[in-house]
Amino acid sequence: MSDESEQPQEGPSGAGLDWSNLERNRAGVPGGVIRRARGQGCMSWIQKVLEQIIDSPLKWVTPKEVAFVSVLAVQRYLLEEEPNDTVRGGPLYCYDVTISDGVYQEKCYLDPSLNSLVYKNILKVGIEMKISRVSCLYNEKRLGQGILCIDNVQCGRTLDAISLETPFRNRAHGVKPERPLRGGKSHYLALWNNEDPYGDIWLTDKQPKEHNFTNTKIISLSHLETTWTDRNDFPALLVRILRKSKLRYYGKPDKKTIEPYQTVLEVADRSGTVLVILWNALCPEWYKSLRVGLVLLLQDYSVKKSYQFRMHPLPVDPQIKSISTMEIGLNLRDPPTNIIIIPENQVKPEWKLPKLNYRFITRSELDDMPKDSICDVIGLLVFVGRVQRSKKKENREDFWSYRWIHIADGSSEQPFIVELFSTSQPEIFENIHPMTHFMCTQLKVVRNDAQVPKLLYLTTTNESRVFITDLNDQPYTNDTKVQNFIQWIATKTESGEVKNTVIGGYYPYPPVPETFSKYSSSVKVHSLLTPVSEVKKEIEVLQYREQKRIAIQGIITVVKYIPHSSAAESASASETYQNADQTSTSKASREESESQGRISTWHQYDRSMSSQCFQPASLSPSNKRRILQGPYSKPFAVPQAEASTQTYGTRIGMLSIFQRQESFGGKTGKILSDRWESQMWRDKKYHLIDHLHYSRVYPESIPRKFLFEHRNFLAQQYNSQPAKYIPPEERPPKLEDFKSARSLGHFEVTILGLNHDIAIDVAFLPMYSPEDVRTSQIDTLLTCMNYSCVYPQEVTDSDQSPDPKALADEELMMILMMKN
Repeated sequence: MSDESEQPQEGPSGAGLDWSNLERNRAGVPGGVIRRARGQGCMSWIQKVLEQIIDSPLKWVTPKEVAFVSVLAVQRYLLEEEPNDTVRGGPLYCYDVTISDGVYQEKCYLDPSLNSLVYKNILKVGIEMKISRVSCLYNEKRLGQGILCIDNVQCGRTLDAISLETPFRNRAHGVKPERPLRGGKSHYLALWNNEDPYGDIWLTDKQPKEHNFTNTKIISLSHLETTWTDRNDFPALLVRILRKSKLRYYGKPDKKTIEPYQTVLEVADRSGTVLVILWNALCPEWYKSLRVGLVLLLQDYSVKKSYQFRMHPLPVDPQIKSISTMEIGLNLRDPPTNIIIIPENQVKPEWKLPKLNYRFITRSELDDMPKDSICDVIGLLVFVGRVQRSKKKENREDFWSYRWIHIADGSSEQPFIVELFSTSQPEIFENIHPMTHFMCTQLKVVRNDAQVPKLLYLTTTNESRVFITDLNDQPYTNDTKVQNFIQWIATKTESGEVKNTVIGGYYPYPPVPETFSKYSSSVKVHSLLTPVSEVKKEIEVLQYREQKRIAIQGIITVVKYIPHSSAAESASASETYQNADQTSTSKASREESESQGRISTWHQYDRSMSSQCFQPASLSPSNKRRILQGPYSKPFAVPQAEASTQTYGTRIGMLSIFQRQESFGGKTGKILSDRWESQMWRDKKYHLIDHLHYSRVYPESIPRKFLFEHRNFLAQQYNSQPAKYIPPEERPPKLEDFKSARSLGHFEVTILGLNHDIAIDVAFLPMYSPEDVRTSQIDTLLTCMNYSCVYPQEVTDSDQSPDPKALADEELMMILMMKN
């Protein structure tokens, strides 16, 4: 056997345990060492567990001592199919978890049966955790190497601070770039999506370099288009980047490509524009350095016929020819592409490279923009919502990450409402906050004037780029609309009028149409309605921050108003997990669990904060009456109610509502209370098969008034959970200490299924702010449900509720969205 085969392997699948090397060093163990350390003082818990594995005839052990460890990293990657996998039944992605026992750090492989703990954000960085069963997975291609696997855990509380000074027991785990414990991939993926570059393989140090063009032969794009099929070699291209797409990850378990990435550039010279495709390893090397506007010299590229299904963006300049018959391919090899960034001071006017052409619009112009138009916007961020996720396809593990933002530019009282998907710029996407000058390009207009309320917002496209701008020395500064914004923001800043900015919270947008026929035509799903009996299943499979809208048929039987002072008490149940014996077991340990006794399973979905408290608020009897009354003169749209998994943003639509007007006061003239309950509920509530409680409101669901001095903390709270632990700079405040942006509390609504056997409690969080004259017009519960978006239509006198006494004995049945 050669010496090489006995050495620890530092590539993928090799940074694990090394049984052959028995030399140990307290500062770190080269290659991963397990040896007996008797007589050397206190030994780490990790070291003790590894010694037990040596002595165990099985490939798993239950540690003799179960101690708390800290979670420092949770990292995701794609695992290829292995030779013995005839049918892949496991998950597509795997996780490596880095733990610390206070003496050593260790990177461990998480058994795939525990992946649900990551999906629900239960197993996350910054918590303490008990590991009650571990195993060893051997690398059969190497002598004496294996990796430590976590098979059974108990997740505990979030720690105030964790030291990062402890060394890795296995020095190979600290080698850069980081590599997954298993498989052949050279890198980790972002934890919550595949679009964002993550890890240290993504370089940022590519700088412009002056080039001597004396012996460089250059061909124009138009000439290349007519001659490329007859050429074996291609002269250099001198082009400017006009557009840059977000990353596309196309990794598959059965594909062996190490870095399966692709991105598309639109480049141009004086003769035309063409698409350039960066493939595989070139993406980590160049993606972050290739910015829009740079001038490139491309050598040793490939040319092929355009992919027929590739979407071509709208032309930047109609006067420049768009070449769609061919596309340029850039690869690390075959052939090895040479990319040079030309400094702007070396760009000659006679090259006649096109300049960047922006399509800025103002908010006042948006009202007249046709559907699907492409535009750029610049303005001041006044609202930044929490990061949310939605599945790309059902029954898949891939998600889109997005957030809603509002941008004000001074041209209108209303802001731009923007659906901001991840643009492969996590350094911006995860750090934006209100009161920031913000620019976004290549936005598409989404509108539906026939819908009530009118639908009008912007959404990002594949070529959208976002920028936090200082408004100085930018190529677009001389644009008239940008100048108008600069003048407007200067006056606002000088007068101190920039206020009432909001961050985070539940944001029910876009609103659903007002009729069922319009709703059904806008939803592309197999079944429009979800039976009440299946709601529990729908909610239990939701993942961290997942947003999903479902529609059910039911009867509103109870409406309860919860002021801020009571909300903290209603949310206190979410803290009980800290004292519960919550265990998650893997498939491999079920037999052992049964022999040792029944082990409970943790079903807590999301506990991003350990407590919740809201600013006290009182509501006068007159205001209570206004909120609890309903606009019985008209039907209303599907309410946007957030279920107990508020961090996933579940929206429940109630399609049938029965109410008795007398329950709101009626003839009796009783003073209205904070709770209305129908007679039907009194008759049925003790005869239910199941009562689902999804009315808990978590701190992340509450929008907060933004404080600039706490911008970093607030931005972190409403971002996705990070993959690596970040120590706080100082003792952080609590999210619940920040004032809510809503002056009112929320409602708990109980919906009884049409078969009267299952009831569901949901939380309804209306958008209401005394500073906003539009939302102050929302004076009834049913109007709130109809217009739960930020800017509802104003309610006229004709829309107000009739006299309750006139309808005291009349039972009303309201079929939501059925009136076409």
